[in-house]
Amino acid sequence: MRDNMDTQIITNPSDQELDMLARVLRNGELVSIPTETVYGLGANGLDPEAMDKIYTAKGRPSDNPLILHVPNSESIKPLVTEVSNTAQLLMDTFWPGPLTITLPKSDLVPNRATGGLPRVALRCPDHELCRALLERAGVPIAAPSANISGRPSPTTAQDVYHDMKDRISYILDAGSCTIGVESTVVEVHDDKVIILRPGGITKAQLEDVVSTVEYDTALVNATTKPKAPGMKYTHYAPDAPMTVVVGSPEDVASTFKALSAEVEGPIGCLVSHETYNLIKGDTRFICHCFGHHSDALSLGHDFYKSLLHFNENHVTLILAEGVDDDGFGVAIMNRMEKASSHHIIYK
Repeated sequence: MRDNMDTQIITNPSDQELDMLARVLRNGELVSIPTETVYGLGANGLDPEAMDKIYTAKGRPSDNPLILHVPNSESIKPLVTEVSNTAQLLMDTFWPGPLTITLPKSDLVPNRATGGLPRVALRCPDHELCRALLERAGVPIAAPSANISGRPSPTTAQDVYHDMKDRISYILDAGSCTIGVESTVVEVHDDKVIILRPGGITKAQLEDVVSTVEYDTALVNATTKPKAPGMKYTHYAPDAPMTVVVGSPEDVASTFKALSAEVEGPIGCLVSHETYNLIKGDTRFICHCFGHHSDALSLGHDFYKSLLHFNENHVTLILAEGVDDDGFGVAIMNRMEKASSHHIIYK
């Protein structure tokens, strides 16, 4: 990594600028790329040295697999040895979109991309500008979230700049990410789909297409080697300790008051409008409202953004309102569990 690399943010890129960024990526440098889920830290997914730079910039443990991003399903052919009918059906249904599929890798894919595993994780993002850049790059782009490892994932170019300033050359700015939580990662076996990481595509959506969908046992067992990106180590963690409370607005509000009784200094509260109306009188609370009670999509969109906002305000404690653990809520509660180190109270 070069010292004092000037990090440039490029907004509304011209064709020439997109060509330049594609060339930079092909040549082994890092570019932060926008997607519909979170901003990625992009590198040439066929170049082990380029992927080493990702690990250096993130300070990320190197046995975690990376997701290779492609502009369309055709472009995965040289990267895999087989595509089952079920895998093809999932791509036809959910690509472009927040679904990552792991398939048996070809020799073209370096072990660096797969964490030494025999399968490669592939995704086609539902983001036109990102796909235009991928098309021009002509190589798959490995892109974990563009943050220092362990911190909340970035959903704006400014968030990326905060963590990656002087560590990478370019950030392609396309505004806020529409989903705000990483993709669902699945492994396909004949006609069975195993969810390795919950995300933007829910179990129910997958079950509309495939008869058998299961959660991986490693989702509840932290000791196994990670099969999917983002499934190991502390993730998404804010600077302050965090507790999540799931329940009615009244239960959440009364629990927040009890938990904060002895706390000095500002307290970050991630809440629904309904809960906010019950706690807004407490001057210690710095509140971020995500939307209405139990709205998992709104909470997902604002989750990382709110954690970064609380970091900037140097809060001493974060209290967050959770949602029911179903549908898109599964992905949100998975991230909340990690961010709070499993401090979740169900009322």
